Amino acid sequence: MRNLFALVVAVVGVAVVGPVRLATAQNLPHARLFKPEDLGLLEGPDRSLWQKPDEIMDALNIADGSTVADVGAGAGWFTVRLARRVGPNGRVYAEDIQRLMYEAINNRVRREGLTNVEPVLGTAEDPMLPAGLDAVLMVDVYAELENPVSLLTDVASALKPQGRLGIVDWTKEGGGPGIPMEERIAAVDVIRDAETAGLSLLSHETFLTYQFLLVFELGTQSPAPATLRAR
Repeated sequence: MRNLFALVVAVVGVAVVGPVRLATAQNLPHARLFKPEDLGLLEGPDRSLWQKPDEIMDALNIADGSTVADVGAGAGWFTVRLARRVGPNGRVYAEDIQRLMYEAINNRVRREGLTNVEPVLGTAEDPMLPAGLDAVLMVDVYAELENPVSLLTDVASALKPQGRLGIVDWTKEGGGPGIPMEERIAAVDVIRDAETAGLSLLSHETFLTYQFLLVFELGTQSPAPATLRAR
């Protein structure tokens, strides 16, 4: 989860594997990781109105008993809503690569008495997801990924055959909250990365006011070779 106001952050360099560049979005500058001390920015009272979490979960077929992952969960704003949706018979893996975020999720889970959430401390190279997931959700994290194709390939390998991946991020049309325009990733570039990772676009949802939702399923094409994914 990422900053919901125009917080100015620095950009880092382009990741390159030998002489070969990765998929399109991988060739764009990425923002630094969201600062844990700014987590309060993610809890705005109006967020549910424009984020529309129920509609996002509907698009991913998340229901009672589902097993899902929240990748880049931050302090767990969406994790809590996923946990309520899947109920006591479901499971939510709340993943983040920053230890302070991981600890924030742990604290929230204990505070809210959520017994169906398992915090996961991933790495930039591997989200450490279990296999057999019904859905994976990534909200406002794409601009921070060092190697999108590699991560998406790992996500694809964790999905069930009929599982879905949902990527929510800021549009380049501007308006509302969100990261600076120059750090936003075009939906077409995210789609290209996902296809390289062996995923197929199921739908491009536009019901969000300031963001897009891309829903992917497992594709028939082979994922990118390991030499291109640079683990």
